[in-house]
Amino acid sequence: MDVPDGLLVDVTAVPHLFGGEEKLLADVAAVFAQRDIAMRCAIAPTAGAAWALAHYAASGTILRKNEEMETRLGELPVAALRLDQDVVTVLRRLGLKKLSELWAVDRDGINRRFRNRNSPSANPLIRLDQLLGRIPEPLLPVIPQQIPMVQRRLLEPIRHRHLLDQVVNDLADDMVRELEGKGQGARRLELGLWRVDGEVVVRHIELAAATREAAHFVRLFVSKLDDVDAGFGIEMLRLRASWSEALALDQSDIETASKNHGIALSTLVDRLTVRLGPRAVTRLVPSASHIPERAQRGQPPLEPEPANQGQFVFHQRPLKLLDKAEQIAVLYATPDGYPKRFRWRDEVHDIKRVEGPERIAPEWWRERGGTRLRDYYRIEDQRGRRYWIYRLGIIGDGRGGKPKWYLQGLFT
Repeated sequence: MDVPDGLLVDVTAVPHLFGGEEKLLADVAAVFAQRDIAMRCAIAPTAGAAWALAHYAASGTILRKNEEMETRLGELPVAALRLDQDVVTVLRRLGLKKLSELWAVDRDGINRRFRNRNSPSANPLIRLDQLLGRIPEPLLPVIPQQIPMVQRRLLEPIRHRHLLDQVVNDLADDMVRELEGKGQGARRLELGLWRVDGEVVVRHIELAAATREAAHFVRLFVSKLDDVDAGFGIEMLRLRASWSEALALDQSDIETASKNHGIALSTLVDRLTVRLGPRAVTRLVPSASHIPERAQRGQPPLEPEPANQGQFVFHQRPLKLLDKAEQIAVLYATPDGYPKRFRWRDEVHDIKRVEGPERIAPEWWRERGGTRLRDYYRIEDQRGRRYWIYRLGIIGDGRGGKPKWYLQGLFT
């Protein structure tokens, strides 16, 4: 497949079966015309040359091995090399618009400009050598994969919900047997319902982990079918696993099956996801940052925790962080001294104990030059309530006016 709109086919030793290369291309054009699909095609000794001729030469062009490739291809634009758009723009600014002009330039000069680009689509020399057959460009074949699919054609169209649920149950059982035969588990299921009037209603679910539980499939589809309009009736249902993963067969102990926390967790995640939405259920994992609001991020619940992300050693931090730090008014003896009293949400708090500061500098590689450092304090008021506050900036840092105070977390 030549993304997004092309197909590369190796026709070595094939044209004689059609009476020659011209008749082969004529047969291809006729088949596409019967389907009302516009197309352009070409035959060449290399995949790069065939792509270039199909896109920038007359449709049906044939370039044979005994012909001079540079002469036939020289008038094509540099975009025929399958390069990224920014690379094509650079070549055009250099005055290189045709392939013949590119061949006239010293290779060392082109190599110096693009030597750090190893991707073929970003390096004109690699694409040029592939075009002329100087370096091989093996084609990756499209290997067909049979998607697990089951369907039921009904003798009589159904309109009532209890009949629909019964057929969905039967399809789920059939899908489990299909998956077991392939040693797979479903991650995404699509249910198609064909109505008598020809309209097709599609519902899909996505699973947190590969599974083959028919009852679980049915539970997830229940809420997806509430808004289905059967019209004059549904005459066919099809269930397919558009995404499946390897899942070995196992024989679980009946008594301990209900205690398998892995299965229970994935089932819970799936039910919450169907009810709340695909992005509503996440798991917080550590992230490589000292800034509190960046020290964690959400990821799919059952994905493994990323390596080398949680090795930062922090001082004691609260479990509860505000979605956004809120500015507070603080009274203190000296500009850089400990806070004595603060006002938050129209309530004044007298500070009894203070720990700190913990200084956190800005991340210079992602912050602006005027970002100020933070001094964090763990404080306790007269009523025993503990807070996490910080002072943004210090006097005389040259990055703004007076320092400001913020409350960011609550200790429990």
